[in-house]
Amino acid sequence: MGVSEEVALLSKYSSSPDSFQLKDSHLLSSSATLTTNLIKVNKNVLMSFESLGSTNTFQWLANLGTEQNTENKHFLRKTSIIATIGPKVNNVESLTSLREAGMNIVRMNFSHGSYEYHQSVIDNVRTTVAANPDHRPLAIALDTKGPEIRTGLMKGGDDIKVAQGHEMYVTVDPAYAEACDDQYMYVDYTNIVNVIEPGKLIYVDDGILSLLVLAVEGKNLKVRCLNNGVLSSRKGVNLPKTDVDLPALSEKDRNDLQFGVKNNVDIVFASFIRRADDVKEIRKVLGEAGKNIKIIVKIENQQGVNNFDEILRETDGVMVARGDLGIEIPASQVFMAQKMMISKCNIVGKPVICATQMLESMTFNPRPTRAEVSDVANAVLDGADCVMLSGETAKGTYPIESVKLMGEVCLLAEHALANGKIYQELRALAPRPMDTTETISSVAVSAAIDQGASAILVMSTSGNTARLLSKYRPRCPILCVTRNEQTSRQLHLSRGVYPIFYNESRPQDESNWQVDVDNRIRYGLKKALDLGIVEKGTTVLAVQGWKGNAGHSNTLRILSVPENDHEYALHPIE
Repeated sequence: MGVSEEVALLSKYSSSPDSFQLKDSHLLSSSATLTTNLIKVNKNVLMSFESLGSTNTFQWLANLGTEQNTENKHFLRKTSIIATIGPKVNNVESLTSLREAGMNIVRMNFSHGSYEYHQSVIDNVRTTVAANPDHRPLAIALDTKGPEIRTGLMKGGDDIKVAQGHEMYVTVDPAYAEACDDQYMYVDYTNIVNVIEPGKLIYVDDGILSLLVLAVEGKNLKVRCLNNGVLSSRKGVNLPKTDVDLPALSEKDRNDLQFGVKNNVDIVFASFIRRADDVKEIRKVLGEAGKNIKIIVKIENQQGVNNFDEILRETDGVMVARGDLGIEIPASQVFMAQKMMISKCNIVGKPVICATQMLESMTFNPRPTRAEVSDVANAVLDGADCVMLSGETAKGTYPIESVKLMGEVCLLAEHALANGKIYQELRALAPRPMDTTETISSVAVSAAIDQGASAILVMSTSGNTARLLSKYRPRCPILCVTRNEQTSRQLHLSRGVYPIFYNESRPQDESNWQVDVDNRIRYGLKKALDLGIVEKGTTVLAVQGWKGNAGHSNTLRILSVPENDHEYALHPIE
């Protein structure tokens, strides 16, 4: 049976490490028939199997099976998991369990906690990693509080009930900053009276109380309550569909960023980004010492959505922060914004994170809702590089179970992707002419499909080549061997990249560069074999540079994983 005939058998399948199984006597080819109802198709036709997925999306999806063995070591989850760390899991034992369950990036939420607390998180994470350095590294992300608008203090400190239809004033008069009542509610954004118009809405406390602006009267806004609610001290205020001119960073944010630079964090999640200049301001604050920290903008308002293209050009990546976004824009539009932002990030090859309420019911329940499982899976299908847990791990009763469940759902969702079709569409959208690194990356993914490669091995200092390989979404894993520890951690932002830290010094003599490259390839292959990522005798593609500087990846080699444990000569495929 030829490859084309074997591919025709791939009608209904379930994956196993060595074969794909067909479970009925159905052929895609109308001229052929089967007499058996169980046929094993050799793993070597994987590349044609991917091509099948590139021709007809409906047929691909109709052929999906549900019996995937997610426990098999050959099935590696490509989507990274970000877990927020709260006091309940801020200890080495819990962090170790979260890491083993599948956590890739640690998130510190600087809306809460002291510097002493966040320092303890950083120290505990690094102790956890040092105890098992052979495990995949953990990246550390600092999530800024961001600029915000809040109510003043209630007179007497007690909440004040208000009824639907009640009319009152929202004021910027400082006389009410600590003396709010049922007639005057202070907010700390003095320019609100200049940017908002009658007919616009004000949401208080995540939208629990909705106010309609009736008139602007000097320092006051006359408003009507649209529902029963309460006025409380220091509650958040949102202004949907109103452009505000808040600064990109508060004084607290600036201090928090300096704390991050001092502690060599890997990533900054920048809250409430509205324009590209906000990203530039953050880079300025990070300064020379923090120039390698990756900035991931959080899009949480209509301005951020409207200015997304200019923001995307400036940022290292994007988080679709659906919590505040679902308040600032109609909740029914959030899924459209999510798909738009993820797709634009995929097109330019920048990492994108989907966050907020992904498995929220697991904060207190051992099982998620079916809708939450579908939400996680659809984020993967949309193209998210990472998915994030918030309260589920920060304060939840089932943090380990949440990470495990999220990992399993991501893995199954990845099996539903038609990688061949995704590759073709992304390549068609790539600007021409491509630069050398992107050209070699896209060609490597195509070659991986044609060769049925078990992995793509890349040598990189900055991680840029690995990120470009990730852009084209190969089905096989991308193994990035790098001497840069921070790069190895930051690569968790990109789907399908498995960082391998190479702790050997760089050769001083440029003439030894190729010898050094071969040594790194051998190290990467040995590591991949030890971890069960590749098997002996399988094909691996190696992407490398031609000289010892970052940004020169221009060579593709097709290699065979050595059969002999003690022999790591690099045999090309003949």
